[in-house]
Amino acid sequence: MAKRDFYEVLGVDRGASDDELKKAYRRLAMKCHPDRNPDDASAQDRFKEAKEAYEVLKDPKKRAAYDQFGHAAVGGSAGGGGPQGFQGDVGDIFGDIFGDIFGGGSARRAHARQRGSDLRYAIELDLEDAVAGTEREIRVPTLGQCKTCKGSGARDGNKETCSTCGGAGQVRMQQGIFSVQQTCPTCQGNGQQIKNPCTDCQGQGRVRETRTLSVKIPAGVDTGDRIRLAGEGEAGANASQPGDLYVEVRVRPHPIFERDGDDLYCEVPIAFTTAAIGGQLEIPTLSGQVKLKIPTETQSGRLFRLKGKGVRSVRSNRQGDLMCRVQVETPVKLSSKQKDLLKNFEKSVASNGDKHNPRASRWMDSVRNFFSRATS
Repeated sequence: MAKRDFYEVLGVDRGASDDELKKAYRRLAMKCHPDRNPDDASAQDRFKEAKEAYEVLKDPKKRAAYDQFGHAAVGGSAGGGGPQGFQGDVGDIFGDIFGDIFGGGSARRAHARQRGSDLRYAIELDLEDAVAGTEREIRVPTLGQCKTCKGSGARDGNKETCSTCGGAGQVRMQQGIFSVQQTCPTCQGNGQQIKNPCTDCQGQGRVRETRTLSVKIPAGVDTGDRIRLAGEGEAGANASQPGDLYVEVRVRPHPIFERDGDDLYCEVPIAFTTAAIGGQLEIPTLSGQVKLKIPTETQSGRLFRLKGKGVRSVRSNRQGDLMCRVQVETPVKLSSKQKDLLKNFEKSVASNGDKHNPRASRWMDSVRNFFSRATS
């Protein structure tokens, strides 16, 4: 009898993920198990067929070969025999399938020495400190290693092999054909028992504390940058390696400058007379004041670059620039005399508007052309 396609056996598409394959196999294994189908002689064959299909498709190399060459690629066997030559203990199969459901996988992980959790701490900086670099003290609430028992959880530092699991950290439950592993309920997967728990940590090996740390902030950091302090996270269980502390930088908004990468931007208001006839301004930078020359006939929105007055990159030696955008300010609260002077000034330039206000003249020409086309 010709073998069925393995994907058809499991009832999945050829592009099914590993998780989808595993779920499909679990469903079939439960449905077709002989103990659940005592009156169905074909159930065992379907069970073995599903096992063979899953053994091939869960292995990336075997699956790739099967996708290309079909059953010939796996020689009709997927791990010690196909449906007609099935080998292996069914209890072991179900231990593998359902171990993570009933605690088998977690027991093995719990028995291992687990590294402590990483922590995150947000620190706010002024732009000046972020650009120049600084040093700050922070207070971090965390789980630290108990100093009394040095993280062992035992008052005298001694532990005994767990009497329930014999130090394995897990126990096996056998119910007929099922063999399931669980985390040992006595030692919680540690493999050892504490007869005399430490009174300071109640046998946990860790205590809550607030740690004061000094953090060096390198010059040039920006919002979103993280500084890693190795070993300053939570203490690990069973005196294992601690986690790390990540200090995340947030830079407060600045009243004058806005940062974009390594460049700084600022808006500089100037009088319309300065924009017209030129002049010189005192411009603030993070390293002191500098002079900015405003040429004649400067228009509002013009951008001036002050090289090297930005931020030195924290990742390279590049020095950013300061970009100054001038905004021509219209004078307000004028006296009658000042208004008269401006009216006389307006009359003096109106007679030759094309020369003194070329952009306004071109715009008015465009407006007239627009309306003439609309009415024609």
